[in-house]
Amino acid sequence: MNIRDLLKRGAEFHSDRDAVIYGDRRMSFGEAWQRGLRMANGLLSLGAKTGDRVAVLEDNCLESVDFLLGTAIAGLVRVPLFARNKRQSHAEMLRSSEAKIAVVSANYHEELAGFEDELPDLLTILVRDENYEQWLGAQSADDPDPQIDFDDLYALRFTGGTTGEPKGIPLTHRIFINQFRDWFYGLPALEKTDAVMHAAPISHASGYWFIPAWMAGARNVMVSAFVPPKILDLLADEEISFLFLPPTAINALCHTPGAAERGFPALKVLLSASAPIAEKTATLAHETFGDVMYHAYGLSEALPVAQMGPLEWFAELDGSEPLRACGKPLPFTEMQIWDDNDQPVATGEEGEIVVRSEGQISGYWKNEEESAKKFVDGWLRTGDIGRLDRHGYLYLLDRKNDMIISGGFNIYPAELENVITNHPEVLEAAVVGVPHDKWGETPLALCTVKEGADVNEQEVIELVAESLGSYKKPGKVEFTTDPLPKTPVGKIDRKAIKAVQWDAAGKKIGGA
Repeated sequence: MNIRDLLKRGAEFHSDRDAVIYGDRRMSFGEAWQRGLRMANGLLSLGAKTGDRVAVLEDNCLESVDFLLGTAIAGLVRVPLFARNKRQSHAEMLRSSEAKIAVVSANYHEELAGFEDELPDLLTILVRDENYEQWLGAQSADDPDPQIDFDDLYALRFTGGTTGEPKGIPLTHRIFINQFRDWFYGLPALEKTDAVMHAAPISHASGYWFIPAWMAGARNVMVSAFVPPKILDLLADEEISFLFLPPTAINALCHTPGAAERGFPALKVLLSASAPIAEKTATLAHETFGDVMYHAYGLSEALPVAQMGPLEWFAELDGSEPLRACGKPLPFTEMQIWDDNDQPVATGEEGEIVVRSEGQISGYWKNEEESAKKFVDGWLRTGDIGRLDRHGYLYLLDRKNDMIISGGFNIYPAELENVITNHPEVLEAAVVGVPHDKWGETPLALCTVKEGADVNEQEVIELVAESLGSYKKPGKVEFTTDPLPKTPVGKIDRKAIKAVQWDAAGKKIGGA
């Protein structure tokens, strides 16, 4: 079994059905497959061989489907680059992956221009400009039909690379198939009459939903940019059944004028993932969209590992706080909470979340040192602090290395952010540790609010103190009407916020 053969089967079984929609353009499965065959042969003609890595820098469009299908058909390994990254990060990912070819949309060409002369393994850069259709049409539509094994490499993804060198995530056909199987384990069945919207690049996380939709004969609806009013229109006009978004995007949808008054009867699943979601946002989304809300937790090295649907997420259960949870361990995942000595803790106690999963990599790409830190006897250290309660709910308290130590107490920023964003005037919040003469560190809360918002620092401080205790309250609260900085994968970038504060203090660690 391999992904190429699964895609081929879908194309054969659903040849005349609509497969891909982008704006007013529509392609059938047969048409898309033919373009994929030509793309495969075109990449091979440029010097790539089965098993080679081929990078891509793009937004969603019909042509991005050419790349997804073409690389699978030729047995080439996809290496997606991040559109928000800078040139240096692109170069590092291309160098580390030893990519032979880079495919780039015309609007991103300058980001990669000249790399074929700077990187020893890169043979050429294929630019999808006004000449692309003519180039594609000139390629052979014969099936190259390479030999592909279940444990051959299918994709090589990289961590965001916002701090330090990005780490390669090698995904075999086996791992990738296990991952998209796990994504859909607890979701309603995908039917050929369904439509799956991709409001995030299919080269990254949204791609885990493209192939299951293709296999089912469903429509994949491509969106190149996230514009909330247009997303809501598409949900209705294309009768979207499945949509996966990060919490920041879900929050934006819910705050779009008229969202609550619109009905979306075709929608089966609106899944939140990629980052923790605030209770306020989850509740508002549930009120806006109904019993279609799902939440999943995972990381690039293993995903998903926990998930929950609306009946579990919005339940009332003695001994649990489902609204604050990030899911329950999936059946194909083992999960434990470890102390600082790598020993499991008792149910309900805090520690590092560790997992073993069939959708897990065994180590980073050509990086034994980082692999040894992250993987222990088959277990993956997530770097996240959490706890499991007696009903199986998993609570994500924070990233391990974002912890604030104030006066000897451990404070987890995500816990404060969840409370602060419950304030009706706060759209999003980030909490970081900043220097404090007495306590060593104290939490700083940076809050995005609307222009003219009626909120002040003391209100936020009291809100946290009442919810979590006085020792966890922010020492300082700042307000902005600008969006908070985000990482290349759309998460709030605490490290960038923290760096400004600590650089100004001239030190990196606070001591009491």
